[in-house]
Amino acid sequence: MALPPDATLADVGEFGLIAEITKLFVQGEHVLVGPGDDAAVLRVKTGHVVVSTDLMVEGRHFRRDWASASDVGHRAAAQNLSDINAMGGTATSLTVGLAAPAELPAQWALDFARGFADECAKVGASVVGGDLTRAGEIVIAVTVIGACTEAPVVRSGAGAGNVLAMCGRQGWAAGGLAVLGRGFRSPRVLVEAYRRPEPPYDAGLAAAQAGATAMIDISDGLVAEAGHLAEGSKVAIDIHSAAFEVPEPLHAVAAATGADPLSFVLGGGDDHALLATFPDAGSVPEGWVVVGVVAEAGADGPRVTVDGAPYDGPTGWVHF
Repeated sequence: MALPPDATLADVGEFGLIAEITKLFVQGEHVLVGPGDDAAVLRVKTGHVVVSTDLMVEGRHFRRDWASASDVGHRAAAQNLSDINAMGGTATSLTVGLAAPAELPAQWALDFARGFADECAKVGASVVGGDLTRAGEIVIAVTVIGACTEAPVVRSGAGAGNVLAMCGRQGWAAGGLAVLGRGFRSPRVLVEAYRRPEPPYDAGLAAAQAGATAMIDISDGLVAEAGHLAEGSKVAIDIHSAAFEVPEPLHAVAAATGADPLSFVLGGGDDHALLATFPDAGSVPEGWVVVGVVAEAGADGPRVTVDGAPYDGPTGWVHF
């Protein structure tokens, strides 16, 4: 059916909206049973099955005056697809739960679904089910399922003598968030980076094939994620600030806000770049940049330093 432009979720109803949304989701050949049953049924050929879940809450993870429904869909999909990427795997299937106020325009939900589906199409993943319910605010819950044909790359494999490398743009979304938080919409390239991240979807498998020893995606901040690698692997990591090329738009935002431009790179999240350790510089795949080194943990245990010293700038997103 064609939805009236002013229809709300209450007008359309749960099953009417589900019927419209599922038309947007193309099913891959691995899907035996897709949306419409009690559960999806997927075909797994070879390798390891990997699963991850993320939440997005309106007012905390996104604002409707800062990003369109389609943008929110792209972001919700990207952050989940990136988690599978960070294991060295490829996402195949996702489920989406949407809780929203009854007065939310139904078109918002359809635009969200369209953006979500478009992002999933970048890796050939299918949306195979989900749920819809009423709530006082928009809450999005996504579960993603993927497969690793190589051994999964976990956070606990880094060792002394390894190098730390990064793939993907970093700090752009943080710069965009800083701009939006001050009521501006430029530099537009940074605002768009916040609204629609561009994870390096091919880089996770390439890293696994190259022998990456540990890996993580940068969702909460580079220093924070390096800290997770250090803790998981019980090592010390030193980040080299000179390894990063800070783009001109970040310099412009830093000048306007009184911030250190490097702080967006070291403390920013939501770009979903990948951070990984490799045995040596020679094993780092094309497209990755060496940004630090790994050493044995000292008496004070696992830690992260920047240029050999503790980092006292913003370290990333704090959930609680």
